[in-house]
Amino acid sequence: MSVVEYKFKPKSLILPASLITVGAIGTAIDGMNDFHLFSRKDSVKKIRIDDYMEWGMLGWVFVCDLMGKEKHNWVDQLCLVVIAEGFNAAMTRTVKYTVGEIRPDGGPHSFPSGHTANAFLGAHIAWKEFKDSSPVLAYSGYALATFVACSRLYNNRHWVADVVAGAGFGILSVELAYLTYFPIRNAIARKINMKGSDRLVVAPALGPTGGGLYLSWKF
Repeated sequence: MSVVEYKFKPKSLILPASLITVGAIGTAIDGMNDFHLFSRKDSVKKIRIDDYMEWGMLGWVFVCDLMGKEKHNWVDQLCLVVIAEGFNAAMTRTVKYTVGEIRPDGGPHSFPSGHTANAFLGAHIAWKEFKDSSPVLAYSGYALATFVACSRLYNNRHWVADVVAGAGFGILSVELAYLTYFPIRNAIARKINMKGSDRLVVAPALGPTGGGLYLSWKF
């Protein structure tokens, strides 16, 4: 099992932290949530594709795998998606039920936008996997995630501050997943490799009639 080195860069936390901070300030200041990016009547038919794209974006990196050269294999990517979604769900749900912000349409738990968080989670994993090999694929996910965010605003389900913070939580979840996954993965890989090397013994051998090679494999 190969060891995959990953170097964490603290500056990668600046963007998500900034987005979450801006969203939190926008929610906390009285009157800020009176701002609607879209003015629409209730009679206008809502866009429902955002409900599907929220989860579809979690698999966007695997779609990109078919079109470009990814940085890590699909097993590592799958583990990263699962871990990132765990972080994302824990953070967004905790904040939702703690803040208790009312949605523009009167529903509960508006801040932050979970749909937007999931969409940007998928987009950011694709960006980290393809930023060095295919910029088009790397940034394409952000366009799709932005569409999801705008759909949540158009559907009157979220305030602008909700989707801004949601994007931040999605990106932060990915950074935390990369930070925690690779040290654990590499520790397991080194242990497996060490055990494997102990099982196989290769040594030169000398006998009365000549030399040779001694091989021993422990089952």
